[in-house]
Amino acid sequence: MKSAGPGVSSVVRGGTIILPEKRLRADVRIEDGRIVELAPELGAGAADEIDARGLFVFPGIIDVHVHFNEPGRTEWEGAATGSRALAAGGGTLFFDMPLNSTPCTVNAAEVDRKRAALEASSIADFGLWGGLVPGSVPHLAEMADRGVVGFKAFMCDSGLPEFARADEETLRNGMAEAARLGLPVAVHAESEAITNRLSRTYSGSSVRDFLASRPVEAEVEAIGRAVDLARETGAKLHIVHVSSGSGVARALEGRARGADVSIETCPHYLYFTDADLEQLDVVAKCSPPLRDEVEHAGLWRELLDDHIDMVASDHSPSDPSLKKAGDFRRSWGGIAGVQSTLAVLLERGHDGRRLPFERFASLLAANPARRFGIAGKGSVAVGNDADLMLLDPALVYTLDAAQLQQRHKMSPYVGMTFCGAVRRTIRRGETIFMDGKTTATSKGRYVRPHH
Repeated sequence: MKSAGPGVSSVVRGGTIILPEKRLRADVRIEDGRIVELAPELGAGAADEIDARGLFVFPGIIDVHVHFNEPGRTEWEGAATGSRALAAGGGTLFFDMPLNSTPCTVNAAEVDRKRAALEASSIADFGLWGGLVPGSVPHLAEMADRGVVGFKAFMCDSGLPEFARADEETLRNGMAEAARLGLPVAVHAESEAITNRLSRTYSGSSVRDFLASRPVEAEVEAIGRAVDLARETGAKLHIVHVSSGSGVARALEGRARGADVSIETCPHYLYFTDADLEQLDVVAKCSPPLRDEVEHAGLWRELLDDHIDMVASDHSPSDPSLKKAGDFRRSWGGIAGVQSTLAVLLERGHDGRRLPFERFASLLAANPARRFGIAGKGSVAVGNDADLMLLDPALVYTLDAAQLQQRHKMSPYVGMTFCGAVRRTIRRGETIFMDGKTTATSKGRYVRPHH
């Protein structure tokens, strides 16, 4: 059996297609990288036949929040390895954050530089976030002209001196300019005043000091302020990696008052609680941190009630030397999990929690494409790019570090058992991952929002 490729006619046969509103038993005909027909028992004539009997055919995952660190910190990761891990997890498109590349992506020249680097190395299609930091507001228009999907800001210390926190004036002016440009502002919502004060009060290196220094209140306070600014300026607001049920509830209050808000959470907040940090140690350090059982349960309730718009990995790897066992103060805060987003939803979402596959298609593909204006992506539909993921729902496996496609084989999910595995990932008609191996022969393309 040949692998589908660009310019090749192919048919995906016998699978169950998952759409946001329903599932459909049908074949998928692909021509020149696009879906041209969906129907039961399509006739012969394709150069390539892909057997999907017993499999579910999903749209390729769109991960709107990754840190592949290229150019500048490819020793931490890089798009070559990061995009392969994405593909292994069923992903076909990612949006790379403006940090931790060096220099950060805060002007048109750096957008151009990052685009060129990723075009040379990524096997997945990609979009780029621009940075909203003090001094970058005059550059937002030129970054928009280069095709960024939006602008990312931190409301607290980012951990990188070169990507400074957006103060009140910067955030207000940036949101106003982003509104004029028709692009969203994404915020890391933790209050600088609260986290700064508590980090001095709880100055030790233990896990409990770390958790006490970044409480739920810091997230809720920052979300409330961001929502108020979005209402004031008319900006589209995207709140990244909401970690708690209380945080979602605060964002929903703003939405009810007229703010244009989208809410993202991450698989690690859905899989782990703060109690797991004692055993996992710094491999699971992230900001905001993992939450207690009450907030964890609240986050799941919001997800099941369809109040969360998307799930993204926030894949934020580092060199292993920056993860110092037992030292939560000095260790890098970031979880490497781009390959496991779907696995977590399958394991936790289908394990008695009644999260149907149709919701997976919305959370991981349709909603991201719609929110960020990505035309031709996000659903299995005639005319769209043939971005597909074929899932075997019955395959049980325990994640081994050797299975990870990322640069450093460090993940809190290693050793965890999951049910349901990606058999094949197809990007614009080409099979880029199949049965545990990367098979891509062409590179990904730069994707711009459609206005």
